[in-house]
This record gives sequence, structure tokens and C-alpha cells, in this order.
Amino acid sequence: MAFVHGKNAHFELDAAGGSLVDLSAYTNDITFPKELSADETTVFGQADKTYIVGLGDSKLSVSGLFDPTLDAHMAAVIAAHKAGSLLTASVIYGPQGDASGQIKYTMEAIVTSYEVSEKVTDVIGWKADLQVTGTVTRGTFAA
Repeated sequence: MAFVHGKNAHFELDAAGGSLVDLSAYTNDITFPKELSADETTVFGQADKTYIVGLGDSKLSVSGLFDPTLDAHMAAVIAAHKAGSLLTASVIYGPQGDASGQIKYTMEAIVTSYEVSEKVTDVIGWKADLQVTGTVTRGTFAA
């Protein structure tokens, strides 16, 4: 097995103009659940529920340390979503990093939330939730 430390993770998100920007330097936590619905098919007379495989769904929850450059990027993406000039944003996520041969997930997503949070005892942070739309492609980074 080839275990890898999370410190190498890689995250890119489109700018409002549609070009990918590496946001890894502002990011320290990514959660990427991939779900599959199980839709009920139970009918009268059955003693147990039955299901069929339904639709897939994916989301990303991304967070990190606040920076004015990151904040401007996220504000512009959300404004472009609202204006309809950026219907979806391209995303590249590399859980092991972006070195040649490492796993790369590529997808289109909508930024559904962005928040900045601070406490008197901590560093200012940010968090964004992205709803993936369509297929997630699993590949590898090229040299």
C-alpha cells in the first residue's frame, strides 16, 4: 500500500473568467463525499423494503486560512454565478498532490456557500461548499 500524507493535497477552482486558479496555498481541509441514492421499490405484500440504485451525487467542502486574495476570488466566483456568466466552475482536486501519476478528480461545480469565520483566539478561516453537477472524472496528473 502507498499511504500518503494529506499535506500534499491540491485544489484548483475556476476564477470568474473561467480559468483555473490553484487555491492550495489557502486550503487546509477538503471533504469529498460521493453518494449514490438507493430508491425504494417496496410494494404491498412484502415484509422487507427493496431498493434499486438511483442517482449519484457529489459535493466538496473546502476550508482553510483567510486571505484577501482568496476572498476576492470567491466573491467574484459567486457574483459570476449570480449573474449567470459562470454557470459552473471547473474544479481539480488531487488528494495526494499534483505530481505526475497522482490521482486527479476533475468536475464542474456550483459554489453554494462561502463563509469567513474568526474567533478572538484563532486565525481567521474560510469555508466553501460546492455542489458537483454532472460526472466526476477520475484520472491522473500528467508530467
